Amino acid sequence: MQTVDFFTPIVDDPFAYGQIAAANSLSDVFAMGGRPITALNIMGFPDDLVPPETIAAILRGGLAKASEVDCAIIGGHSIRNPQPIYGLAVTGVVDLRHITTNAKAQPGDLLVLTKPLGTGIATTAIKKGFASRTLERRVVRFMSQVNSVGADLAERDLVRTATDITGYGLIGHLTSLCRASHVSADVDPDAVPMISNEIVDLIERGCVPGGSRENLYAVTVTVEWNNTNETRQILLADAQTSGGLLLCVAEAKLEKVLSILRKAQTPCASVIGKIGKRRRGGPIICMTR
Repeated sequence: MQTVDFFTPIVDDPFAYGQIAAANSLSDVFAMGGRPITALNIMGFPDDLVPPETIAAILRGGLAKASEVDCAIIGGHSIRNPQPIYGLAVTGVVDLRHITTNAKAQPGDLLVLTKPLGTGIATTAIKKGFASRTLERRVVRFMSQVNSVGADLAERDLVRTATDITGYGLIGHLTSLCRASHVSADVDPDAVPMISNEIVDLIERGCVPGGSRENLYAVTVTVEWNNTNETRQILLADAQTSGGLLLCVAEAKLEKVLSILRKAQTPCASVIGKIGKRRRGGPIICMTR
């Protein structure tokens, strides 16, 4: 399998930016139950504004994350670009007997989210100077965490359906999963973890990226919100960078899955809902309490 992803800086620290971009690029492979084996750096920068030591720090950050999961960076390509960009083109391998997709969810599966939401809101607040240092450190830690546990779960035959949560937000990616699997989903909005309680205040202060608002508008006809407040709606639609995995887990396998997630240092992993039979003629996702 092959995948590629890159984006402009979302944090000021170049090493952290490299880590986050690499973790995000590697995520698609892990979300399918695969293992990355090689990667190529993809970089663009305005060479009259970005000093060589900054570029080196970004590349070191990417190398650190790739090395963490035994992925060899074997080269790459750079161009002059008005804005800095960085990411990886990744080649991975997967056993077709254990591949995970977003098209195999079954009624009765429990929905497990491995990382808290709010990275889009938090990084917007960081750019505006509204975020606390505590929140900034916390969001960088979560975005830098690789999703290698996806491969662990697939190889143990514990999960067959998964997707990583990125730019379309939790609700956008869950909508795609439901459509691909021909199922519906019930979600407890209060069970969905967020990075920090500070996120609520930041939403109220307007630190909401345009992509998150677009995500919310896009699911108008697919989600029945059932009096879920606007702040929680925005959180569930928030565009994530290097977000977690959304797993569909058979109830009989839940304890094993949660045990592996705890060992993989994903303490915020939470059961947030359940898959059901496809609803006809109405929203395919319903908020429940």
